[in-house]
This record gives sequence, structure tokens and C-alpha cells, in this order.
Amino acid sequence: MTGQIVDTAIILAGGLGTRLRAAVPDLPKPMAPIAGRPFLEYLLDYWAAQGIRRFILSVGYRSGAIRDHFGATYHGVSVDYAEETSPLGTGGGLLLAARLLEGNAPVLVLNGDTFFAVDLAQLADFHHHSHSDWTFCTFRTCESGRYLGMDIAPGGRVKSFRNNLGSGERLVNGGIYLLAPALLAAAGYSPGQALSL
Repeated sequence: MTGQIVDTAIILAGGLGTRLRAAVPDLPKPMAPIAGRPFLEYLLDYWAAQGIRRFILSVGYRSGAIRDHFGATYHGVSVDYAEETSPLGTGGGLLLAARLLEGNAPVLVLNGDTFFAVDLAQLADFHHHSHSDWTFCTFRTCESGRYLGMDIAPGGRVKSFRNNLGSGERLVNGGIYLLAPALLAAAGYSPGQALSL
């Protein structure tokens, strides 16, 4: 038996982009040009090619640049917006966007400023067979301080998140998630509340 079809993605694209502000002062970070195209186009193209049929963009800072560029559809794929009126953080942006979900099928959640190649069908199968509420895509790195380290049990359950898991290669959070929307409703937070993912 294979995992449920995943056809909706929430992209967290509402941050202030303070580190990139000098390079792209008039644009939100996901709209920074890469080879003449906004970075966000690359993300939408990649995931639409794997079957995503609806994007919910969680936007905030200079959201008009994103809305004006993508509109309500992008290459035949539906685009909706959850707009922060004040900065909510990644968790707050996710909760706001989750209000636009229909049903309880797993939803893909992405950071709007990160590209990490993941096979969506394999991710959905892993999520389904693991009976997971929240599946994290991880990668290995020796770089310290930049990524959130993850301590994972042999069966794949996340034991803890830590910035410092020691030296050497370790697993870190890649910023791509598959989750059950019911998990968000049960978390005890409400849309409009500012919090970190």
C-alpha cells in the first residue's frame, strides 16, 4: 500500500529577509533573482512537477511583489495566499496558512528560501508507512552552528532538536516537512499567534 497523494504545499515566504536586504532591498527574500528568475519560481516548478496542484503561500514582508508575480495560478497550478498583517514567525505563518486547507490529507510544508531536492512520492510513502503525524526531511552535514541538529532514534522517531550535537557529521533539519493538518489543530495554538516553527 502506498501513501496518500500529496497535492497541496504550504510555502513559508513571509520573513523579513534581513540578511539579503542589501542585495535585494525591494524584494522579499523568496523573490531574489537567480539566473533572471525569482527563486520562488524554481520551488513552485520543482514541486508542481512532482504533483503539487495547490500552493498556499504564507506571505508577509512585501507580499505584493509575490502576489503580483504569481497571481491566482502559476502554470496551471492554483496559488492561494495567507497574509500576515504583522510578523508571525514560521510557526505563526504555518498556522495562518493551515486555515486554508481542506480535509486532513497530508500537506507538504516548505521554507520559501530553501531548495532541497526530495522525491515527493518517496516522502509520502515513508510518512504513510511510519504512521507519522510530522515527517522531517533531513540531511547530513559537518557544518556546525548553521542548522538545527536532530537526535533521531534507530526507528526514525525524533528524540530531540539541538543546535550542538557535537563534532563530525550529523543529521540536521532540511526545512521540508510532511504533516497531518489535524496535528496543527491539536497543538493548542491559534492562527494569528506569533511563534517559531
